[in-house]
Amino acid sequence: MLVHLVAGARPNFMKIAPIVRAFRQKAAPASGRNPLAFRLVHTGQHYDREMNTVFFEELGIPAPDVTMAGGGGSHAEQTGRIMLGFERLCAAERPDAVLVVGDVDSTLACAIVAKKMQIPVAHVEAGLRSGDMSMPEEINRLVTDSISDWFFVTEPAALDNLRREGKPDSAMHHVGHVMADNVLYQAGKLAAAPRAVAPSAFKARHGAGRYGVVTLHRPANVDRPDTFARVLGALTQVARELPLVFPLHPRTRASLARAGVDLGPDVELTAPQAYMPFLDLWKDAAVVLTDSGGLQEETTALGVPCITLRENTERPITVDEGSNVLAGTDPAVILGETRKVLRGEGKRGRCPRLWDGRAAERIADILARETS
Repeated sequence: MLVHLVAGARPNFMKIAPIVRAFRQKAAPASGRNPLAFRLVHTGQHYDREMNTVFFEELGIPAPDVTMAGGGGSHAEQTGRIMLGFERLCAAERPDAVLVVGDVDSTLACAIVAKKMQIPVAHVEAGLRSGDMSMPEEINRLVTDSISDWFFVTEPAALDNLRREGKPDSAMHHVGHVMADNVLYQAGKLAAAPRAVAPSAFKARHGAGRYGVVTLHRPANVDRPDTFARVLGALTQVARELPLVFPLHPRTRASLARAGVDLGPDVELTAPQAYMPFLDLWKDAAVVLTDSGGLQEETTALGVPCITLRENTERPITVDEGSNVLAGTDPAVILGETRKVLRGEGKRGRCPRLWDGRAAERIADILARETS
């Protein structure tokens, strides 16, 4: 059984790392039988060191068996290049299944190619829906799930979504979340060797629990001048009461330069962070303010207060059970939710069921059984 494991962009890498570990364990059973051979395929969607290579190094992901050149350009250009390259690869190697994770362009492109070549598709993180069709990721999620054969689900709401869309219960598997697998594993490594990652100068200066962390990259927030201005105004107000560190996504840095806004001395702007230094930074923050789907989940897994600067979320369990609060982009709401956290009245939540660090093992077990 040969499975192509597909990853292409920063959000994929954190999800593919525990899957690789689980497949490696399956590949060397005591019986000597190998039920799941795999090839790791990197589409090249993200290709610079800060968004790519450093994550392989930190997360213990082996060098890809195949690296394509899919990055750059518009969504259509990028998706088209990935499809062409992956089609050639599948024709040459003819895998028995293709596993895709998340909701980036690589996920969509490789799922379409596999399905058209009659290769079964497994989607990890299936069934998540924001209801916001202005998000490219929502389109990717819908299309990928419409053609997948196995659906590996992180939360009950995703099961409900898939049932409404007509998917059979026999194809859906509530396994937990590989993102939680990864953050629990990496946080454990930090706890075991706290000096393995040098604390940032910002964290050392302010101390654990005495600062906030900001990330922004959604086009709806950073590409629309009026929305971006509201969010920046909110951050400026928050920073008067809590110092903030703000690693800048390239899109956000460009928008900030166009806006010509000075966020003041209490907001420290930095380059994008490698995974482990960033984990060391946000896990000890008083609060995380973000529009990232992944951070909503990671903060819930570790119980860190999170304020999401969006009107919706495709990860409702982080709000229903976790430490996440939806604040939108209204500065008054963002400031009010931050003040609740600072007064000790913020939502702590709990870690959802099956977010126990073993989701990838469950996925490997199911695929080994289903394809044997």
